[in-house]
Amino acid sequence: MTDKTTQFDRRNFLKATGLVGSLALTSTAGCLGGDEEAMTLVAGTAPGFPPFEMKEGETLKGFDIDLLEAVVEETEYELSEWSEFEFGSLSPALQNEKIDVIAAAMTIRADRDENIDFTDPYYDANQAILVASESGFTPATMSDLDGANVGAQKGTTGESTVETQLIEENLVAEGDYSSYGNYVLAVEDLVNGNIDAVVLDTPVADSFVADREVQVAFTYETGEQYGFAIREGASELQSTLNDGLATVKENGTYDDIVAQWFK
Repeated sequence: MTDKTTQFDRRNFLKATGLVGSLALTSTAGCLGGDEEAMTLVAGTAPGFPPFEMKEGETLKGFDIDLLEAVVEETEYELSEWSEFEFGSLSPALQNEKIDVIAAAMTIRADRDENIDFTDPYYDANQAILVASESGFTPATMSDLDGANVGAQKGTTGESTVETQLIEENLVAEGDYSSYGNYVLAVEDLVNGNIDAVVLDTPVADSFVADREVQVAFTYETGEQYGFAIREGASELQSTLNDGLATVKENGTYDDIVAQWFK
């Protein structure tokens, strides 16, 4: 992925929040409960999922980061902090009021919707099967992964796809599946020959293809959609974020952010 941050000024998105400069990276509680802080939001994300969220040095950046900041700027809320978690810990952190909103390329799924709520969708994706470029392994269907060592990030749709399409179909043994805290580690193991394939979201796979010796063997159609996650019952926040999302799509900001992070 080519960094185009010189072409896209995030400060325009941060003027209303007073967050120009370094973002606070903490894991403190959300601020929707008290009167004085009622309009302040703490956002949670899971770096290691480029180009949606990642770390460059100590700087948190990515599509989700820019998009949520832009959306919140169009509302009466203020985004005070970003807190970092492993992906599987984001929903519990939201439910336990450590954060107020999740921006982490989270697929809107019925099982997740039982415990948390989502905004309107903001991105469509499928699952890609990633292999090492020099491995000679060229699967074209899920059946071709029979007997392979496969990896995915814990708690993601990639992991769910492995479980339902490979393990439950007896194509991959449970012992041949590796679960990772983030996809950077999974791809490192793939390049080093420790696993044969990684199952992950298509735009994330494309990001790794751009700067690693890996390639997409084939795409498994899931038709998934990403949404920002909020606590159950936070209908006012949900409605407000939906309005903000609609605004950035209508005024061209969404397209600018897409152009910044995807090619």
